[in-house]
Amino acid sequence: MNSDLLLQRALNLEFLSAEEGKYLFEKVPTSELMYVGNALRKIHKPDGKVTWIIDRNVNTTNVCIANCKFCNFYRIPGHGEAYITDLEQYKTKIEETFRYGGEQLLLQGGHHPDLGLAYYTGLFATLKKHYPQLKLHALGPPEVAHIAKLEGMTHTEVLSELKNAGMDSLPGAGAEILNDRVRRMISKGKCSGREWLDVMRAAHQLNITTSATMMFGHVETLDERFEHLVWLRQVQSEKPEASKGFVAFIPWPFQDEGTLLRRVKGIRNSVSGDEYIRTIAISRIMLPNITNIQASWLTVGKSIAQVCLHAGANDFGSIMIEENVVSAAGAPHRFTSDGIQDAIREAGFEPALRNQQYEYRDLPEVIEQQVISY
Repeated sequence: MNSDLLLQRALNLEFLSAEEGKYLFEKVPTSELMYVGNALRKIHKPDGKVTWIIDRNVNTTNVCIANCKFCNFYRIPGHGEAYITDLEQYKTKIEETFRYGGEQLLLQGGHHPDLGLAYYTGLFATLKKHYPQLKLHALGPPEVAHIAKLEGMTHTEVLSELKNAGMDSLPGAGAEILNDRVRRMISKGKCSGREWLDVMRAAHQLNITTSATMMFGHVETLDERFEHLVWLRQVQSEKPEASKGFVAFIPWPFQDEGTLLRRVKGIRNSVSGDEYIRTIAISRIMLPNITNIQASWLTVGKSIAQVCLHAGANDFGSIMIEENVVSAAGAPHRFTSDGIQDAIREAGFEPALRNQQYEYRDLPEVIEQQVISY
């Protein structure tokens, strides 16, 4: 293979094969990958702005029967620390989010064996009744698949009901690595990779905007990472013309602190800053039909995320007023609204507040700054 020809094809927005992408990742210097990733970012997002969002990750429940080996957040049914968030707690969190300038909840939880479709449609409808302006970026393909199994329904039927009840968009949660060899090792209780992709296909047919993710740096091979990217690209290429499909791709390294993978298997996150930057650049190269690439400052920190803005990333994600799942495995970083904008400016870009559809929104005149601890 010829790396110069492959990079030129990437700049022409051609689809590279998994083998070609892996070749570039292994053979091309970081500076060259960054150059091409940055050039592709300018094609997709030529205005020089870097987007960010104010939202809050609220968990419906921490009860889960998926038993993922990388998750410290979940509790088994009947555990003394198990909970289901109640309406008054939602009200407190939502009203605080509004004061911080946010308009959206990232609403996720576990595979609760007793919470079926009626619970979620009732919850969404109730929240929208009390707060019509609230946006619900809710659940994820594994949760949709879990609900479908509980109810004996299709993915499309479940998603239609959820959308009608108030779900505005579907996060790309639970992708991890889509190869089933990996999933059997780290998340055996979740849906298969094929089912994850099929849920997203169904969402796109219903014109539900989604995102895509990749958690890497654990038991997967490099081949399986590139297989993952190609499968995402294929699903995006199948979406109806009127659908946005995957509006963004967000890769992050496995956070290992206290996890079963580390304690029992000895698997640790060995992803360096350089590898993460290269992953951002190669994601831009491999995914020419996904417009937005997000740098995960939560898991890699401010400095590495800033460099990623020069390697293909055009989004800095959320200030994450509240985040419990990834943080439980050791992700220590935090931002305020002022802090995230300052970080974007320091990197040489103009910060632009967005919504989940990646549309710019005006910065509220008054944003109460949340108190954060490091």
